[in-house]
Amino acid sequence: MYTRYEIVINNVDTFVEKKDKSVISEGNEVVVPASGETAADISRASVIGTEGFILGGDLNIIKPKKKINSVFLALTISNGTQQKEMSKRAQGKSVVHLHNSDLKQVNLLYPSYGEQQQIMMFFLQLDNTIALHQRKLNALKLMKQGFLQQMFPVNGEKVPKVRFIDFEEHWKQRKLGELATSFEYGLNASSKKYDGKNKYIRITDIDESSHMFSQDNITSPDTNLVHADNYLLEVGDILFARTGASVGKSYYYNGKDGSVYYAGFLIRAKIKQEYDAKFIFQNTLTTNYKNFIQITSQRSGQPGINAREYAGFYLSIPKLEEQRKIGLFFTNLEDTIILYQNKLDMLNILKKAYLKNMFI
Repeated sequence: MYTRYEIVINNVDTFVEKKDKSVISEGNEVVVPASGETAADISRASVIGTEGFILGGDLNIIKPKKKINSVFLALTISNGTQQKEMSKRAQGKSVVHLHNSDLKQVNLLYPSYGEQQQIMMFFLQLDNTIALHQRKLNALKLMKQGFLQQMFPVNGEKVPKVRFIDFEEHWKQRKLGELATSFEYGLNASSKKYDGKNKYIRITDIDESSHMFSQDNITSPDTNLVHADNYLLEVGDILFARTGASVGKSYYYNGKDGSVYYAGFLIRAKIKQEYDAKFIFQNTLTTNYKNFIQITSQRSGQPGINAREYAGFYLSIPKLEEQRKIGLFFTNLEDTIILYQNKLDMLNILKKAYLKNMFI
């Protein structure tokens, strides 16, 4: 059994044959990794909440006395002064090791058993809330993937498997180039510290999963912007990554990200007004689009797709009213996903703060 750094481990998804000298859990053991890449990796602990698990050989196993709550012990040696002690005792270069003899020397600070239990319950309840939000978020993401498969025609079909009521007409195949007024390459400039107004989006700023503009490391273009208006995004613009491992990655600009200029390794498509840009963007999240990227991006060197090749991407188009309904449907679904993601992020920040402040 390998710890995944949960506070309490009640389920495992790896299996081995039991041997004569296998160590079997009795429940409430505290386990600490015996080796890892860094001292920080192994300076943490989990509680085995269920009996009958085979405990892996690369684990230090602690069986606390009755006056010590197992969950409290795992928490305090993973976050308090004890964690720093463990990190200092971890030895090695490419691989660091932490032995039972090292753990025995760590000074343990603990309150009364009643307070230990209160701390345990607090963090277990917080973890349950985080897990609940994570499950909801995962379910929403799976739902979105399912709708992407069902609400766009596949394998040459003329209608999708799922569509809104009152729409029966066949969809028509069009090249992306027919739906856009232009395809333009981005600004050839390096980045600098964010100036508080002008944002600069590069390939690495587009989140792989959500396709949103990541706000973790905002920068500005390091150039005179007086004559750079052509590189300023407008609502409805769609960006495409044109080279590297992230080729094919897309981003839809809805105006919420403020004043944004786009960088040179991105291509901007300006969608014609008679088509719904949100709908066009959702096409870039489908299996059909992924297959197009995989085939078209092949190069002898680094993978890449130019503007002409993007313009040749075939997609199926219904009439404008249906496009708008589909675009709005996915926009609302994505807003809900973002809401749950933000809640989950805040809960994890809250947990981190409590872990920092509730232990000596």
